[in-house]
Amino acid sequence: MASWTADVKRALSEAGCHFERNGKDDYEIWFSPHSGKRFPVDHKILSRHTANEIMK
Repeated sequence: MASWTADVKRALSEAGCHFERNGKDDYEIWFSPHSGKRFPVDHKILSRHTANEIMK
């Protein structure tokens, strides 16, 4: 099964979001300057639905 992680991270970077730090487990914390919020991004996104939720 293919991972969506690289595609999601590339799209987030192109949208102006940036990596802030590693999380405690298997995820990273990213920041969106558009919404002013931090959000988690999993290291291994296997579901298209999960990828879409992160992009929202």
